[in-house]
Amino acid sequence: MPVLIVGAGPTGLTLACDLARRGIACLVVDKASELFAGSRGKGLQPRTLEVFDDLGLIDAVLDAGAPFPSFRMYEGTRVRWTRTVYDMLGAPAPERGHGVPYPNVWLLPQWRTDQLLLDRLLELGGRIELGTELVDFVQDDTAVTATLRRDGALQRVRARYLVGADGGRSFVRKALGVGFAGETFETERTLIGDVRATGLTGTHCHILTTGDVTERFSLWSMPGTDYYQFVASVAAEEVPELTLESVQKILDERSGRSDIQLSDLKWISLYRVNVRMVDRFRVGRVFLAGDAAHVHSSASGQGLNTSIQDAYNLGWKLAAVLSGAPDDLLDTYAAERAPVAADVLGLSTRLHHRNFRDVEPERESPDIFQLKVNYRGGPLAVDARRTPRRVRAGDRAPDAQHGAARLFDLFRGVHFTLLGFGTDSAGAVAEVVRAQGAKVRAQVIAPGAAAATADTVGAAFHNYDLDPTEPGTLVLVRPDGYIGVIATDPAPIQAYLATL
Repeated sequence: MPVLIVGAGPTGLTLACDLARRGIACLVVDKASELFAGSRGKGLQPRTLEVFDDLGLIDAVLDAGAPFPSFRMYEGTRVRWTRTVYDMLGAPAPERGHGVPYPNVWLLPQWRTDQLLLDRLLELGGRIELGTELVDFVQDDTAVTATLRRDGALQRVRARYLVGADGGRSFVRKALGVGFAGETFETERTLIGDVRATGLTGTHCHILTTGDVTERFSLWSMPGTDYYQFVASVAAEEVPELTLESVQKILDERSGRSDIQLSDLKWISLYRVNVRMVDRFRVGRVFLAGDAAHVHSSASGQGLNTSIQDAYNLGWKLAAVLSGAPDDLLDTYAAERAPVAADVLGLSTRLHHRNFRDVEPERESPDIFQLKVNYRGGPLAVDARRTPRRVRAGDRAPDAQHGAARLFDLFRGVHFTLLGFGTDSAGAVAEVVRAQGAKVRAQVIAPGAAAATADTVGAAFHNYDLDPTEPGTLVLVRPDGYIGVIATDPAPIQAYLATL
């Protein structure tokens, strides 16, 4: 077996989908007997929606969810204010015209995200075994031997690689002995769960208080259901019983109201906020991804999204190495994702401590949408121009309309994409395609090129920050939608592809 994935959450299922569409056989195992039943990680950022577009499930995700609702704060029964998520976080909304096809943060309960990913995995012919626990593993120079427990019986399987996507309490991480440095917010706990509620109107995040926003009870409308997700922080010494009655009592006390009634407690959890990350993302043939590698506050909605990006970064690299690329390509997973995880820990902690207070001016808006995440200066970013501009190698490749289609339509799939900007780039593009064949899909963006109009050519040049009066520029986009190379001749592109 090429890949064994431990954990059937968003991380493991995303990785499995990416491998399955590349023809790489893998098995997902999880000791739970069913997928996670709660709404926990409910916010999908614009960059995550782009990943789901590439994986072929964007329509299902958009149909099942809704734009992130506004926040409505109450003082008793009086509405004090209503604000958008962009107001709350001090970040302007992305603009579709600037190369962002899905500018809205999308609300979708995690149980539904997991189910859609599972449905897509099965469509792609992938395999999953629930009720199957990893209890041991050892590795040698060629494979990992894993011991699985199914229905009390033990079975050994061998896989070329093992990926631990088994959450914050990861068995894989602990078995590897990998460090998990950071801090735990010992004085507070977070109570979260799914309930029905009466007495509220409108689709909002209802922030219920008697006047102090730091003493609040939040109820989030969940799209496609009549459930709400509730969230309330409690002091460590005041942890309640995990019952509907206890939750109702906290709501009554913090809202100062008696007209909101909760019922049908579907799921509930109490957790401590941890801010931690591993000191190694790879140990030999074993990798850590998602919460197994980094955990942080839920403030700003980064956790599930960062985990999906881990999987998306690792998937194409595993597939390439299993298809003959050098093994050291897999070292770039940690080189690229560790700095991102560290940045996300800092961002989410800062917003956690803000604790819904009014936004303070910042020198730069927080990148909650993950559109600015980049791998500049990393081992797979080559900018061969004398003077790099605003968009550089290592950046997310922007979208742009090109005739009746989008550049993202060209990117979608398992290939590299070569964009030739300017008429005089056509020869260089043809040279690369002759050498690489089906591994590279290409498009010349220039006046008179197929499907191009003056407006769409101008928009593409603008989104990539290129000057149409300068000589042609080549942009190589990786299979995960990041720019690998920017150059003015084909040599750096050919050399880059040769190393992979």
